[in-house]
Amino acid sequence: MTILITGANGTVSREVLRELAGQQSVRALVRDAARAPQLDGVDVVVGDLDRPRTLTPAFEGVTTLWLLTPMGPTAPSQSMNAVWAARQAGVRHIVRLSAIGAAHDAPTRNGRLHALSDAEVQESGIRWTILRPSHFMQNLLAAKAGEHLYGLFGEAKVGLIDARDIAAAGAAILAAPERHEGRIYTPTGPESITLHQAAEDIARATQKPVRYAPQSPDEVRDSLLQAGLDEWSAEVLAEYRAAYGSGWGDFTNDHVEQVVGRAPRSFAEFANDHREHFANL
Repeated sequence: MTILITGANGTVSREVLRELAGQQSVRALVRDAARAPQLDGVDVVVGDLDRPRTLTPAFEGVTTLWLLTPMGPTAPSQSMNAVWAARQAGVRHIVRLSAIGAAHDAPTRNGRLHALSDAEVQESGIRWTILRPSHFMQNLLAAKAGEHLYGLFGEAKVGLIDARDIAAAGAAILAAPERHEGRIYTPTGPESITLHQAAEDIARATQKPVRYAPQSPDEVRDSLLQAGLDEWSAEVLAEYRAAYGSGWGDFTNDHVEQVVGRAPRSFAEFANDHREHFANL
């Protein structure tokens, strides 16, 4: 069995590779070999999901595909190219990282785009499993400035999850995909918390004062544009702010424990693991 990991330089895929390295025959798909993760037991192949002709050699001999595309308006095209290459190569199972609340009527355009790609995978004729995880804890690593923590939750709670736990679930599925055929999982953390609580956890971990500074959807959009983010992404994140602020992400479940056999990490554990990073912001 050979597993191909797309998005190999991304937050979740890097952790999937760490989980699988030395345990399974695994390849990392990257656009630039010089930037590939350096992990023993991982073969690096060069290909670009925007350029279908580059995918044929990368997919040759692959039995199981980890399909991740970055957020953006061309994501369905990238996913389509990967699914087409998978069909041509005889891939037997696709494990797709989708998005929380992916649906044709999702409150964010990112969720609606993911719904299109989820449907394509489901109708591809290839066995599949889909993950639609909650908000990544890692997103908060770039959300602190001095004593202030920013974010997309408003005053609501969200069952945010450590990307390492998403990766652990993904790796477990990739290693034994037949057990998870036709399943859709929505991995969350162990508790739903506000960003006020997150700020308190960071403050305890760093021994420095931190407080959450809520922003409206418009303020989120404007601040992201001022920071140099492209307009499409800034508007989508403002849509997530409106959705999360309505309580849309206020839920938890046991999907990580079902798949991995252990509970997911709490945000307090995450903050402690990254206390040096937070302390230096």
